[in-house]
Amino acid sequence: MKAYYNIHTIWLVMMLLTLSTYALGDIGFSGVVAVLILLSTAAIKGVFIIRDFMELKGVSLLWRVIMYGWLGTVCLAIAITYFISI
Repeated sequence: MKAYYNIHTIWLVMMLLTLSTYALGDIGFSGVVAVLILLSTAAIKGVFIIRDFMELKGVSLLWRVIMYGWLGTVCLAIAITYFISI
Protein backbone atom coordinates (compact mmCIF):
# COMPACT_ATOMS: atom_id res chain seq x y z
CA MET A 1 0.00 0.00 0.00
CA LYS A 2 1.49 3.29 -1.11
CA ALA A 3 1.11 6.22 1.25
CA TYR A 4 0.17 9.51 -0.39
CA TYR A 5 1.23 11.45 2.68
CA ASN A 6 3.89 11.23 5.35
CA ILE A 7 3.82 11.63 9.10
CA HIS A 8 4.97 15.25 8.85
CA THR A 9 1.93 16.14 6.76
CA ILE A 10 -0.34 14.55 9.37
CA TRP A 11 1.44 16.43 12.13
CA LEU A 12 1.00 19.70 10.21
CA VAL A 13 -2.73 19.04 9.70
CA MET A 14 -3.11 18.27 13.40
CA MET A 15 -1.34 21.52 14.31
CA LEU A 16 -3.64 23.47 11.97
CA LEU A 17 -6.68 21.81 13.55
CA THR A 18 -5.37 22.71 17.00
CA LEU A 19 -4.77 26.32 16.00
CA SER A 20 -8.23 26.56 14.44
CA THR A 21 -9.90 25.37 17.64
CA TYR A 22 -7.80 27.84 19.62
CA ALA A 23 -8.87 30.63 17.27
CA LEU A 24 -12.54 29.68 17.73
CA GLY A 25 -12.19 30.08 21.46
CA ASP A 26 -10.12 33.23 21.20
CA ILE A 27 -12.72 35.07 19.12
CA GLY A 28 -15.45 34.01 21.52
CA PHE A 29 -17.31 31.61 19.24
CA SER A 30 -19.69 29.50 21.34
CA GLY A 31 -22.84 27.44 21.18
CA VAL A 32 -23.88 24.17 19.64
CA VAL A 33 -22.05 24.78 16.37
CA ALA A 34 -18.82 25.51 18.21
CA VAL A 35 -19.13 22.31 20.25
CA LEU A 36 -19.79 20.25 17.13
CA ILE A 37 -16.79 21.81 15.38
CA LEU A 38 -14.56 21.16 18.41
CA LEU A 39 -15.73 17.56 18.75
CA SER A 40 -15.29 16.86 15.06
CA THR A 41 -11.75 18.25 15.05
CA ALA A 42 -10.96 16.22 18.17
CA ALA A 43 -12.33 13.10 16.49
CA ILE A 44 -10.28 13.74 13.33
CA LYS A 45 -7.15 14.23 15.41
CA GLY A 46 -7.97 11.06 17.34
CA VAL A 47 -8.26 9.09 14.12
CA PHE A 48 -4.88 10.44 12.97
CA ILE A 49 -3.29 9.46 16.27
CA ILE A 50 -4.80 5.97 16.29
CA ARG A 51 -4.09 5.24 12.65
CA ASP A 52 -0.73 6.87 12.06
CA PHE A 53 1.09 7.66 15.30
CA MET A 54 0.05 4.47 17.10
CA GLU A 55 0.44 2.63 13.75
CA LEU A 56 -2.77 0.63 14.13
CA LYS A 57 -3.77 0.80 10.47
CA GLY A 58 -2.48 -2.70 9.75
CA VAL A 59 -3.55 -4.57 12.88
CA SER A 60 -6.45 -6.93 13.37
CA LEU A 61 -10.03 -5.74 13.22
CA LEU A 62 -10.52 -6.30 16.95
CA TRP A 63 -7.89 -3.73 17.93
CA ARG A 64 -9.24 -1.18 15.48
CA VAL A 65 -12.80 -1.68 16.76
CA ILE A 66 -11.59 -1.26 20.35
CA MET A 67 -9.65 1.94 19.64
CA TYR A 68 -12.15 3.61 17.31
CA GLY A 69 -14.99 2.47 19.56
CA TRP A 70 -13.31 4.12 22.52
CA LEU A 71 -12.83 7.34 20.55
CA GLY A 72 -16.45 7.34 19.40
CA THR A 73 -17.72 6.60 22.90
CA VAL A 74 -15.77 9.47 24.44
CA CYS A 75 -16.88 11.94 21.77
CA LEU A 76 -20.49 10.79 22.07
CA ALA A 77 -20.38 11.05 25.87
CA ILE A 78 -19.07 14.62 25.66
CA ALA A 79 -21.74 15.56 23.13
CA ILE A 80 -24.55 14.00 25.20
CA THR A 81 -23.30 15.71 28.34
CA TYR A 82 -23.23 19.06 26.57
CA PHE A 83 -26.70 18.69 25.06
CA ILE A 84 -28.20 17.61 28.40
CA SER A 85 -26.74 20.68 30.08
CA ILE A 86 -28.32 23.23 27.71
